[in-house]
Amino acid sequence: MTGDRSELDRQAVLDDYARARRTFHALLDDATPADLARPTSGTRWTNRQLMWHMLFGYLITRVLLGLARVFGRLPRSASRGFAGVLNAGTRPFDLINYLGPCGAVKVFGPRRMGAAFDRITGSLEGRLAKESERDLARGMRYPVRWDPFFKDFMTLADLYRYPTQHFDFHHRQLTLGESG
Repeated sequence: MTGDRSELDRQAVLDDYARARRTFHALLDDATPADLARPTSGTRWTNRQLMWHMLFGYLITRVLLGLARVFGRLPRSASRGFAGVLNAGTRPFDLINYLGPCGAVKVFGPRRMGAAFDRITGSLEGRLAKESERDLARGMRYPVRWDPFFKDFMTLADLYRYPTQHFDFHHRQLTLGESG
């Protein structure tokens, strides 16, 4: 990658999605119900809830890409204001971000999570294949207080990288396979 933030090694992104998909399935396949119910390291979630949150990082990327496509065609001041409003709402976002996985795992068991992971990564791979270099350079401002991987300004190229950064970070917080 050069200094141009929009330049994207598409194959590297696809390889990262494939690696995350293999890892996610291996985690699900090897986890016992007790493993999934165990608290994680550094979060208030269980392993199962954190795994759903890891999946959610890929799901939300579709929404983020749509927002960036729209705001990327507007003056930058439009997304600056939007990001400012979202940053102001960080406390409610944090609560919703925490409670979401708590409820989602009541609906999404391990089998459904695995299938959803496959669908969403496949969808992102298909979208990436259709993106022009010009579109990959489009972007918008993001609420940097919402996620450690959000930058003040993110291009579509940045957004395609985002979910695996999020996944890898949280993967290290899982306590699967550890004793009691």
